[in-house]
Amino acid sequence: MSSPPPPATTPVPLTVLQTPPRDGGGWRMRSLALRLYRLAVVCAIVIIVHRHYARLRIDAGAEITLDEVRPFFPAASKLDPDTSERRGLFVLDKAANPIGYVLRTSPVSDEVKGYAGPTDTLLALDYPGMKVLGIKIRSSWDTKVHVKDVAADQYFMNLWTGRTWDEVAGLDPRAAHIEGVSGASLTSLAIANGIQHRFKAATEAANAKPPPPHLRARDWGLIAVIALALAFTFVPHLRSRVWARRAFQVVLIGYVGFWNGQILAQSLMSGWSAGGVAWRNAPALALLMAAALIVPWTSRRALYCSQICPHGAAQEWIGRLTRWNLHLPKGLERGLRWLPALLIALVLTVTMWQLPIDLADVEPFDAYLIRTASVATIVIAVAGLVAAAFVPMAYCKYGCPTGMVLSFLRSHGKADVFGRRDIAAGVMVLLVVALYMGYGPVHHWIVR
Repeated sequence: MSSPPPPATTPVPLTVLQTPPRDGGGWRMRSLALRLYRLAVVCAIVIIVHRHYARLRIDAGAEITLDEVRPFFPAASKLDPDTSERRGLFVLDKAANPIGYVLRTSPVSDEVKGYAGPTDTLLALDYPGMKVLGIKIRSSWDTKVHVKDVAADQYFMNLWTGRTWDEVAGLDPRAAHIEGVSGASLTSLAIANGIQHRFKAATEAANAKPPPPHLRARDWGLIAVIALALAFTFVPHLRSRVWARRAFQVVLIGYVGFWNGQILAQSLMSGWSAGGVAWRNAPALALLMAAALIVPWTSRRALYCSQICPHGAAQEWIGRLTRWNLHLPKGLERGLRWLPALLIALVLTVTMWQLPIDLADVEPFDAYLIRTASVATIVIAVAGLVAAAFVPMAYCKYGCPTGMVLSFLRSHGKADVFGRRDIAAGVMVLLVVALYMGYGPVHHWIVR
């Protein structure tokens, strides 16, 4: 008896596994573009703040206007600050070409007084020859009649015309037989001496040799900390040594925080943006700032926040000792993440408009310098450490504007995408531009 034939089987279609399309290295271009955008945002803010303070040093509460300049330069369209020691303004035409140069004697020559006080004089020079084209009295503490008599004396007002910068700087009014205007001799001689003093002071400041950088013991100590932090960041074998990292964190809290005191903060970033990096007086701190910005931008490693910040190390120790973990509601958590950005906006506003707020009081870092710390910064430091007992690294996540700036520059490789923080950063640039443009009108309104 023959066995029945096997049942017919339905053929199973073969599934072809498709390889996911390759990016072809496109993520590298995207990541580089985003990093360049973020770097440009930070640089733009720093440049605007620096130019703003350069103009403030020139104006000193009495802004030179185009209406004052146009009698000497009819084609003047814009005034551009000169950040050199001359502290004047380049006069630009509509095509942004320099056509002249102007400066005022105040506040540099305010120590030169006439009958009742100093006189602020405007001087116009050609460019690039830097020869005086003329002068104009802007304001004076002296008697109005005397000032008017000096302004009407064309011989006196034209004494400087045609002289170069160096000639004016080296001029001795007495040796040059510059005599005072009859009936207003004190006022006119004060103007002459004030002009010469203004040019001489700028020349001496430009020719002065700055002192060389001076490395003190605390600078060498901070440099050693930076070197160790770089080792913990880039040497996997060392990073895996838990005991070594914990011992290093004790050094960060005790030495960097309480003893050395050179910590990155918004007050430092604000001051250096306005007046320049103090790399001669604080070379190790300047090196720390450079490393904190460059390393995350180039290597995706959060050097400062993860390996150097003493407040971050203190939070990590507290979180390790308590082991509590409080889960915040999603709405509250999302809202708190915007707090650092709001603090950055506050810092920019205070910096640009010189509001009477101590920027050290918006962060906890000055609390480690306990002898000089304010109540506000101590409260923020204590609150952040208490919060870290319930929410790991609470201050770093929800309260640190300095950490947000450094994190913003950090590369994330393939995970880099244009997100909300990049939009917020663009808004920050617009905010700084608005503060820059609005400073003059608001200042005039307050003064009046």
